[in-house]
Amino acid sequence: MKPFLTLILFFFVYFNSTAQDATLIDIAAITESKSIIPITELYIDSTASLSAGDVMMKTFWPLQDFKFRKTIPDWMICYGYYLKFKLINNADTANTIYLRPGALFEKFILYKISQPPFSVSTTDDAIGYGKLLLTAHEQATILVYLLPVKTEKINISPQLINENFLPIYNLSLQNSRSDLKIFGYVLSGIMLMMILFMGTNYFFSKKKEFLYNAVYSFCMFLLIFLNSYLLKTTTRFTNFFMSYFDFFLLMTGTVFFILFTRKFLDTSTKFLLLDKVLKYGSWFIILSLLIYTYLNFFTNFYLAQTLLENIIKLVTLGIGVYFIVLALKRRSHLLNYIAAGNAALVFFSAISLGIILSEKNSFNLFTSSSFYLNLGIVIEVTFFLLGLTYKNRKELIERIKEQETLKLLAKNKEFETQIAIMKAQQEDRNRISADMHDDLGAGMTTIRLYSELAKSKLGSNTIPEIEKISSSSDELLNKMNAIIWSMSSSNDSLGNMTAYIRSYAIEYFENTGISCKIIIPDNLANIEVIGEIRRNVFLVVKEALNNIVKHSKATEVVITLVKLPGALTLYIQDNGIGINFNELRQFSNGLKNMKKRMADVNFDFTIENKNGTLVTLHRKINNF
Repeated sequence: MKPFLTLILFFFVYFNSTAQDATLIDIAAITESKSIIPITELYIDSTASLSAGDVMMKTFWPLQDFKFRKTIPDWMICYGYYLKFKLINNADTANTIYLRPGALFEKFILYKISQPPFSVSTTDDAIGYGKLLLTAHEQATILVYLLPVKTEKINISPQLINENFLPIYNLSLQNSRSDLKIFGYVLSGIMLMMILFMGTNYFFSKKKEFLYNAVYSFCMFLLIFLNSYLLKTTTRFTNFFMSYFDFFLLMTGTVFFILFTRKFLDTSTKFLLLDKVLKYGSWFIILSLLIYTYLNFFTNFYLAQTLLENIIKLVTLGIGVYFIVLALKRRSHLLNYIAAGNAALVFFSAISLGIILSEKNSFNLFTSSSFYLNLGIVIEVTFFLLGLTYKNRKELIERIKEQETLKLLAKNKEFETQIAIMKAQQEDRNRISADMHDDLGAGMTTIRLYSELAKSKLGSNTIPEIEKISSSSDELLNKMNAIIWSMSSSNDSLGNMTAYIRSYAIEYFENTGISCKIIIPDNLANIEVIGEIRRNVFLVVKEALNNIVKHSKATEVVITLVKLPGALTLYIQDNGIGINFNELRQFSNGLKNMKKRMADVNFDFTIENKNGTLVTLHRKINNF
């Protein structure tokens, strides 16, 4: 009987020790990392207020039976989670092991139950792991308190990591999505270049649409960059970003997107209904963000917080869809850029949401929801930047046209002013010429008549001074008639000028013994010749005829007007002895005056020996 009892006792101890060993994990045997889900028990504190001592009196159940451990639902985010498992250190020396309970926990506290409950360690800000130290051959029950961060994708997957393997484990964890990180960094770099471009444009142009779009793009840049940089990290900043800051960036960016759109499209004058929608939409987003902030930091109403977040996102989506519909109804190049950007974001966001709902978000880059969402954001900002560039170029062209128009108006005004001045001057000339003709002309004619009467009364006893008075008055009367002719605007034509020169030349050579021949083509064009030109041309012709009478010893003079393509040339040719260019003293002042007069009215003037003396006056018609 005694051997039988001994055998029964042996089997009892054996099976008891075997069962006990199945629930224990020897930390000395862990060289890298080991999942402890199968031996971990779970208790959920729905009030998140129980103490560790109170929880130890509760009933735990296997963690692996908890169907939400991979993704905790929204209504359980604010619960407290307690994990319990047993460890043993079979080594002859003390051993340290690290615990990683999962991802994204706001609170993480470890308790060792080998004595009455007390805190052993809290999470490390740098790496987010808990540290456990067991002495040689120590066995302990470990209690872990977890309070999730207020965000999605919380999972409970406890692992033990060897102290020496921890740096390698942490590095491999952060590099597990290197393709997604690299892609995020590339997109961030593209965004940063666009931000710098918009900032530079704002610095030089001071256009607010560049500033608003730059701020919106900067918010999206931070969103993409931090999502990539913080991927698979478990720091306090990661928790803050995932629970609040990412949504804050998204909503702040949306407000600046609305400001950009209103300024870019000038909705207050061109799209009144759209302006109201955007204005009220921006105020709704700002108010909702304030409420969201209060719910996140001061309450545990995560369901209300999530509901509000989804409502804001739906409003934002509705605004984007409204742009697309409006662009289809209204033909506007600027609106098309906004609509195209929103269409790209909506399209890629739909793909991202489809991946999330289908639970096919895998380690493949092209089946990652973040890949399509980030791509949609960058394409959207690219369309906005293209729209800004198009608008800026269009405004620049319009501004140049406006400046040219203003210059043209200024020139026209100046031209009208000049015409008015010339008209006033011409009216003064006409008045002066009329006064000269009526007053001075009559006076000079009277002087001439009286001198002639005196000569006739004196007969052969004529006094030389009376003869001089008569000739001087006659000469002065001719000069005055020439001045009156040049001043009168009614004579401003080529035909009138040639007729006056013809009449003067014939009369001038009448008693000189020099025959005068004048050749003028028929059907001369009706070209306007202002008084200044007529006067200078006439005085040069008069001087040339005077030189012929005094110095040439000519018997014949030919005055020829030749019409050339785009120009007119006047020739004065005599058959005299010519001009001696070595002895020009007697002609020097006259020739200088002739050249100066022609230069003043843009005429080419030449004098040369050619079977006598040839004087040439030449000017282009289009400069008359």
